[in-house]
This record gives sequence, C-alpha cells and structure tokens, in this order.
Amino acid sequence: MPLGDPAGIGPEIVAKSWVMREARGLAPFFAVGDPAALRAVWLGPITPISAPEEAMAAFATGLPCLEIAKAGEIVPGSPSVDGARIAFQALEVAVGLARSGSAAGIVTAPVGKEQLYGVGFTHPGQTEFVAERCGVSSHNAVMMLAGPSLKVVPITIHIALADVPAALTIDLIRARAITTAKGMQKNFGIARPRLAVAGLNPHAGENGALGREEIEIIRPAIEQLRAEGLDIVGPLAADGMFHARARETYDVALCMYHDQALIPIKTLNFDDGVNITLGLPIVRTSPDHGTAFGIAGTDSANPGAMIAAIRMAEAAARARIAHG
Repeated sequence: MPLGDPAGIGPEIVAKSWVMREARGLAPFFAVGDPAALRAVWLGPITPISAPEEAMAAFATGLPCLEIAKAGEIVPGSPSVDGARIAFQALEVAVGLARSGSAAGIVTAPVGKEQLYGVGFTHPGQTEFVAERCGVSSHNAVMMLAGPSLKVVPITIHIALADVPAALTIDLIRARAITTAKGMQKNFGIARPRLAVAGLNPHAGENGALGREEIEIIRPAIEQLRAEGLDIVGPLAADGMFHARARETYDVALCMYHDQALIPIKTLNFDDGVNITLGLPIVRTSPDHGTAFGIAGTDSANPGAMIAAIRMAEAAARARIAHG
C-alpha cells in the first residue's frame, strides 16, 4: 500500500493497522514509500523488502516496506514538494505491482491534492489516476463508498453543485449503474445486486413541479437499465432513502452528486468507511478520509477506516477469484 503524503496520517494508520493485524485478522500487506515516513511517527519494527514476494515472510515480525526513494526531511503536519513527489511515485509503483499480479490489490493512503498538483499530478484524485493507468475510461471507473451499513455511488463527483444538472445525462447514469452492478457481483459476490437511484431535486422532483431532471434524464435511464435486466428502482426522494428500514431494501444507492452520497455514508460509517473503485482490472480500496495534516504526528489518528479498507481489499480479491 502506498503510504500517501508522508506528512499526513497515512504512515501512522498503516503502522497501527500492522500493530492490530492479529486482533483484526488482517491479511499480509506491505507499505510502498519512504520508511522514514513511518519512523517519524512510530517506533515499531520495519522490515525493508526489495520485492513484493518478500513481504509474506517478513510480515509476522515487522511492517514490510518497499522503499522507492527518499522523501527528504519529513515533518508530520507540514506537507512538502518532496513529500508529494514520493507519494506520487509510490502510487505509480503500487498500481504497477497490482497490474502485474505481484500484489493482490492496492490500498491507497490519503494524499494532499494541492501538493500533488505542484509536482505534475493532473487528475481530480487517486481514483481517476488509477483508472487511467489501468486503461479504463472515467465513465467506466466508479467510486463507491462502502461501510458496514451502507454502500453509495455518486454519479457526479468533484464538481460544483451548480454544475451537476448539466453534467447528468442518461448515458452517464447508465454507465455508472452498469459498472456498479458488475462491481457488486465481482467484488462482493452479490449475484443480483439491488440498486436504488436517488432523484436530484427535493421529493424527486414532485412530477416536474420541483424540476424536470427526474422526468427527462433519471427515469428514462432507469427504465432502460430495468429493461436490460438490472434490479433497479427510482428515482427516489433522497431524504427518505437512508433510514434503517429503507437501507434493507437495496444493496447500493446511486446518488446524483457528491454530498448526497457522502453525507449519509460519513454519518453512518465515519470511522470505517471505505472507498473502493469499481470497474478496474485490479482491486483498489482506500480509507474514506483525508490526510488530516492537523493531527499528523500526534498519535491520535484512528486506523479504523484503513483496517476496513485492508479487509475489503482482501475480501474483494477473494471474491474475484471465486467469480472467475
């Protein structure tokens, strides 16, 4: 797993995950990056490795770390250009290892996008970068946020709310829904996943009284998908989709914009939410939180989401083998 920005909480939560490996039943994993980032926040054992296959033997006694370069001076909480550069390189190496089959998947630690943009990173986030490196178009790579009680997919992601209505199209909704259904089968072993689609407007538009996107875009996409065999319902009023009884009726909720999806998942599963990318030829997960520079180096970062991401990556890798 790439350590993310060395000045963020990535190294700390990776180290804490290794400490809790037996208690949480974690499969062997190894870090990719500068071991100095781990030493800056942790006094535990680190085992340098030169190849992924060495990680299995090393994992029981030390956190295996594949060093790719030096990040320069590392000060937790103070991001730097050198730190962003090593985060970028670690991500590139980790994707290559997963694509080659040297690793069963990747679990990405948080990065600082502002810092990455300063060293030539041109993607909205790690999800889009990994997709491009895997030869997958942005329409066919889907960001799912998954927790113990809810799974959500935002149809549009990192765009201004004012731009969402124009960005929504029948083709976009169809592409996201199809990738989501296939991803649920491949990564979670759900043979016939149940998809629930949120409306864009309050009360799902009130039959056009509060907006026509449901009538002109969302409902036609759902009807086409249902005709093609998907188990899919909607558009539903988003304010009634996320209580306990409603969540029992579907496996994943497709939401029209970023906060419509992320507010409920972070409310319900803030400490153990996982970002998993569907539609890729490799397994990729990530904890559903950021670098938290403000608490880096204070030994207060909660590793729950990283542990959940490691466990989900292992489960997805096994499900893919079973799926064939």
